[in-house]
Amino acid sequence: MPTEQTEIETKYDVAESTHLPALHELPGVASVAQPVELDLEAVYFDTEALDLAANSVTLRRRTGGEDDGWHVKFPKSSGARLEVQYPLGRAVRKVPIALVRSVRVHVRDNELIPVVTLQTRRVVHRLLDANGDVLAELADDRVTATAGDSEPDSWREWEVELVGGDRELLAAAEAVLRSAGAEPAAGPSKLARALGDRVPARDEWELPEKPRTADVFRAYAIDQVRAIRQRDPEVRRDAPEGIHKFRVATRRLRSALATFRPLIDREVGDEIRAELKWLAGELGVARDAEVQRAHFAAEVGEQPVELVMGRVAARIDDHLRAVYKEGRAGALAALESERYFRLLDTLDQLIAEPPLTGHNRKAAKQLPELLHHDLKRMSKAVRRAQDAETAEEQDHELHEVRKAAKRLRYAGEAAVPVLSDEGTRLATRGEEVQEILGDFQDSVVSRDLLRELAVQVHLEGGNAFTFGRLHAIEEARGKASIEAFLEVWPSLKF
Repeated sequence: MPTEQTEIETKYDVAESTHLPALHELPGVASVAQPVELDLEAVYFDTEALDLAANSVTLRRRTGGEDDGWHVKFPKSSGARLEVQYPLGRAVRKVPIALVRSVRVHVRDNELIPVVTLQTRRVVHRLLDANGDVLAELADDRVTATAGDSEPDSWREWEVELVGGDRELLAAAEAVLRSAGAEPAAGPSKLARALGDRVPARDEWELPEKPRTADVFRAYAIDQVRAIRQRDPEVRRDAPEGIHKFRVATRRLRSALATFRPLIDREVGDEIRAELKWLAGELGVARDAEVQRAHFAAEVGEQPVELVMGRVAARIDDHLRAVYKEGRAGALAALESERYFRLLDTLDQLIAEPPLTGHNRKAAKQLPELLHHDLKRMSKAVRRAQDAETAEEQDHELHEVRKAAKRLRYAGEAAVPVLSDEGTRLATRGEEVQEILGDFQDSVVSRDLLRELAVQVHLEGGNAFTFGRLHAIEEARGKASIEAFLEVWPSLKF
């Protein structure tokens, strides 16, 4: 099984003749353990186009140290990195499939090949507190890197990695090391230094000071595509909220393509929306089961013991656990499909060169028109819900209102860089309506499930009383949601 840890470290370039300063005087450090010498070899894998390096992701096979194994490192915020380690195994020349899947969002169906080999003579100095616990490790590395057919390159560097200490220790260590002659590393990693200018330049496009509407769309789309790249590995590792956050990014992007439809090539935009809808649907089965499991666990737990007839909680949980397992398998299969890889290629192209029409104007003037259009669209959906003649028709129309509110919310979010408080207020109100009607839709789905399970229990000769009680609670929850919506709806203006 893979293990995970967050890596927080700083790196320094240092001359061969530089002496390591005294480290025991750093704040909180009581002593420095006897140094440990290691001979390490790390083989780094990437695509021929260096797609991993371009996205600040590293994949390596390391031998010779205390952490032998396959390592994948993903960038996180504030300079930290998430390191996922897999057992070494027998594979040497070919990356194990589990690791390939963990970086699929970047490499897709391209082959991973060795790109750099690092030979490192490492001396580790462990900084200990008064209890003998490790606060940080300073690695004094002498590195030889071989990349392809190029001549080997050698250098020395110091690397300070937090273990049990805090960032204040890192800051104090930096002052001491720099006073000894060290300089902050020119690159973020040994791999980056070895590859040099071979790493493709990343697009650092930023929203102009006076943007046109297409610029606002592009900025929002870039954020969502980045979120998809970040959440894909989380879904594969079954990280908490991974599926939810991935699905939200696909929905935000799909919604933006609808809101900004007047300036996006209709055929291209609609095709991308259809593919994003497919992807969100593949992710939705597991996510919906996840939400229902948490909801019913709490709801059954709140019932008086004497009114819970039979293994109600267990029966619901068993059913939803099976649905989640099947849904997750479906989601993972979708993430391994050529259809998904080609969608990712299309999204890269979308944010690099948005397929614009000639209707792109100054954002400050055009955005209010787009938001008014989405609000008008939602108003029509509300009227259809109010005019519904049957409960089933009303359920359907309220679901459509919720989707319209979600689109309005995301449109407001996208507009914030230009419309500021107006965009924020619209997004906040839209989110409020979305959550209220989300509660209503959840109650509709829950009632269907409870009825299905109640029928099964009855046919098996069991007591379905509690399922009926829960069904009534869900009905009341749905009615309360409608009342809350009718109270909030008039305040949603722009």
